[in-house]
Amino acid sequence: MLHKASVIACEDIPTHADFMALKDLAAIDVDLRYTTRNNFLMRVLYQGIDCAYLRVEAALALEQAARWLSTHRPGTRIRVLDALRPQRVQEQLYKELENTPQAMYLAHPERGSIHSFGMALDVTLLDETGKELDMGSAFDEMTLVSHPDREAEHLATGVLTPSHLVSRGWLRAAMREAGFHGIHSEWWHFDFGDRDVVRRDLPRVM
Repeated sequence: MLHKASVIACEDIPTHADFMALKDLAAIDVDLRYTTRNNFLMRVLYQGIDCAYLRVEAALALEQAARWLSTHRPGTRIRVLDALRPQRVQEQLYKELENTPQAMYLAHPERGSIHSFGMALDVTLLDETGKELDMGSAFDEMTLVSHPDREAEHLATGVLTPSHLVSRGWLRAAMREAGFHGIHSEWWHFDFGDRDVVRRDLPRVM
């Protein structure tokens, strides 16, 4: 059971000083997939709640990543696919995948997703025409082809092409330049800050 002081209601986020709206960030495109049916569950998960936020420190770092990218690869932009994900939605997602092989792609709700602290986001890149770059697998495609730690193998076997790896490489370079950390199983996911510290020191959004 979480102590009351260690949580924030999602409905309170728009007026909370520690959070920043994605719409206020420069040079960032936003397409939150869980606000639509365009996601792996094919239904709206952010029904009646506004999740287009990050903690201020993560939001400012995202702007830094966008600036680095515009300098080093002009015309390419970052698109945010998911940002703040309240605990209530994490519980829904986990319930859907519990006892399936895909459950490994979700943090157990008791431990908490870094998304639920406003310190993680899912992103991809857009080209100069506004089209998403081909990363070799789709957002939330829960298969080994999405795993950064299997890219060399997938390149060798032809599952991924050099173009896919270049696109993933630009995304990782921009995010790492701003202090984000990727994970081994999803090319689109990045954390800001140490996961253990985030879970220990920051309030969770419910």
